Amino acid sequence: MATTTKQFRIKGMHCASCVLTIEQALKKVQGIEGAGVNLANETATITYDPEQVKDEHLLSAVANVGYAALISEEIQTEDEEQKEKHRELKALRVKVVASLFLGGLILWGSFPGLMNSAPELLKNFWTELILAAPVQFWAGLGFYKASISALKHRTANMDTLVAIGTTVAFGYSAFVTVFPGIIERIGVEAAPYFDVATIIIGLILLGRYFEAKAKAGTSEAIKKLIGLQAKTARVVRDGKEIDISISEVEIGDIVRVRPGEKIPVDGVIIDGSSAVDESMVTGESIPVLKASGDTVIGATINKTGTFIFRAEKVGSDTMLAQIIKLVQEAQGSKAPIQRLADLVSSYFVPVVIMLGFITFAVWYDFGPEPAFLFAMLNTVAVLIIACPCAMGLATPTAIMVGTGKGAEHGILIKDAESLETAHKVNVVIFDKTGTLTRGEPEVTDVISFIESKEPEVQADILQIAASIENLSEHPLAKTIVEKASQDKVPLLNVSKFEAIAGHGVKGFMVGLAALLGRQSSHPIDAAIQKEAGELNAEKPEIKEFKAEPGFGLSGKVTEHLVLLGNFRLMESHEVAVTNEARDKIHELQGEGKTAMLLALSKEVIGAIAVADTIKDTAGLAVQALTNLGVETVMITGDNERTAKAIAKKAGIQRVLAEVLPDQKEAEVRKIQLDGKVVAMVGDGINDAPALAAADVGIAMGTGTDVAIEAADITLINKDLRSVVSAIILSKKTMRTIRQNLFWAFAYNVILIPVAMGALYPFFGLLLNPIYASVAMATSSVSVVLNSLLLKKKGWDPVKVL
Repeated sequence: MATTTKQFRIKGMHCASCVLTIEQALKKVQGIEGAGVNLANETATITYDPEQVKDEHLLSAVANVGYAALISEEIQTEDEEQKEKHRELKALRVKVVASLFLGGLILWGSFPGLMNSAPELLKNFWTELILAAPVQFWAGLGFYKASISALKHRTANMDTLVAIGTTVAFGYSAFVTVFPGIIERIGVEAAPYFDVATIIIGLILLGRYFEAKAKAGTSEAIKKLIGLQAKTARVVRDGKEIDISISEVEIGDIVRVRPGEKIPVDGVIIDGSSAVDESMVTGESIPVLKASGDTVIGATINKTGTFIFRAEKVGSDTMLAQIIKLVQEAQGSKAPIQRLADLVSSYFVPVVIMLGFITFAVWYDFGPEPAFLFAMLNTVAVLIIACPCAMGLATPTAIMVGTGKGAEHGILIKDAESLETAHKVNVVIFDKTGTLTRGEPEVTDVISFIESKEPEVQADILQIAASIENLSEHPLAKTIVEKASQDKVPLLNVSKFEAIAGHGVKGFMVGLAALLGRQSSHPIDAAIQKEAGELNAEKPEIKEFKAEPGFGLSGKVTEHLVLLGNFRLMESHEVAVTNEARDKIHELQGEGKTAMLLALSKEVIGAIAVADTIKDTAGLAVQALTNLGVETVMITGDNERTAKAIAKKAGIQRVLAEVLPDQKEAEVRKIQLDGKVVAMVGDGINDAPALAAADVGIAMGTGTDVAIEAADITLINKDLRSVVSAIILSKKTMRTIRQNLFWAFAYNVILIPVAMGALYPFFGLLLNPIYASVAMATSSVSVVLNSLLLKKKGWDPVKVL
């Protein structure tokens, strides 16, 4: 069964209990393997079988528990969602203003100390009833709708608590207004509490308004990314340049970009050059020079020149679309630390309702007169002050800000679990080639071990080496082939090529009979040799060569085994390595170069040395990690001498050398067995097994082919200091989550007993339900605001140095 993932919006959620209700409903749908609901960004993420689960199943499951699912396959290109939220906020603001204004009038006419200055009209109970009714049943209608829907499905949420609490206060007050005599006959003063019901509704709606405004700030990163998209593109069609919508651009379209314009989609430059500002995607502030053959990323800005490029990726396949999708998924995912909040929230509302009944019973039976009023007001305070919102928002708001902030700086975090795990990392393993080094090596030495030291012999060494490496996919192979091309050295035919992982390459070479003249001094043969050279013909070795005067030349063209690689390759093929060759290789390795022996017909004839320069940021990143108490390790297939020379330049003490690609995973697991939490930093493709085995896999992004699926964290900007930034960001985010959870739990643990009247026997203090509503609104808003502080907290690796 092939499963896929879908994310969609949910409307109507207000607390952690809502989250659990929807999750449970979705998990009951046949074909859904997993479901997670995020309160902070109001989304649900499911893993499901598309053959069994259709959109109507999801809509029905969510609607059946009283909420609305908004399912759309398209990635937002316009800010329609924000416009809708703006309309919702505007409507909420009207209700807040109306509720607090009417509640304020009621409070003025009924609250001791204030009512003396109030007009007589406001002191009239019927006036207060008329003012309170629209607040209760218009402004508070949402609480009733959500409560009724929840009760239909035998669940309860925060809306249930508010609806019960305010209805009790309003119902009692209405009864007092209509039947004052009945209340007075039982010895209770006929005084309504309309101010309690209206002010509570107004303050809770005000809290939700501020909460929604603050939550909008947590998704600012997504809004910024969506806003980066170009709106139009200038394409060349039928020989004419026309401006079209970005949604109409197709793969293969030829697009012109002028200075100052945004590059509309991903592609490859075919004509022209320029400096491109990629900071909005990679976080790198310095413009990157681009010329023909280079890739360009959609949404980046062309600074100086004009160029034409061919569109390679459009729509949801562009790098920006991938980043938006990844950030949305990460912000909608759940961190393991949230499980505790979810567990508590699953029992929270029912427990609070039980505590409300207990409060009423205790105060009614044992409280002072008027016992009924004390019982009612304290029960309302308990129902109102309980706040599962803060618990539901504690983790996801921090995750949203953390992942969004990372994306702004070229750090793409796959999910909340990866962000949480990163703060525990105490060992970082760096792959060498392309990670610690630039991945752009150069041929530094071409060495011959045969008697002749003529330049022609060195060219032969390079020719044979480049010919066999031309069939290899190893990064160093490309370097040797490019060197041959630069020196205009033609390549030979190679057969039976084989790449031996961790050792080198081997193959067989044959030649052309026209080049027999190379070993003859006859003028005609010299002319043949000259002509062959001009034709870039190949130059094989000839066995059993004979020059027979008056007849011509004879010889055998045979296949020759060619080996290019390390000592292990030579040993496995029983090739003897002379002391001269061995000493020279060790000398090159000591200089931090990768040296390869070249053997022809089981005889070492030369060597090729390649050096890759270390990245400028490598040393700074390693130093910053060391200052954080994180151990650094370098892993490579290179020999120990070369590896140690590179590691020394980077400041890394521990080196794992001569590790074959299929052994890297085992080396990661060995370190993990020592109780270490390991982050592996590699290219995301060749190191995939090791990245998957590590507790946190970190892939270095390359151009538009970012290996998003290969690792937990992807660094688009290729700056190694971003590894440090990711760990610091994780530490800051986890600290914020712990602060949020502590506040959310401490708030409820301390204030619910206070609302029940725990302080009354000792200090004679009771909590007014109005103050309870202020506290409840403040709790959830404070959690969101604390998460937003992550935007301002420093996590620059430079500050760690």
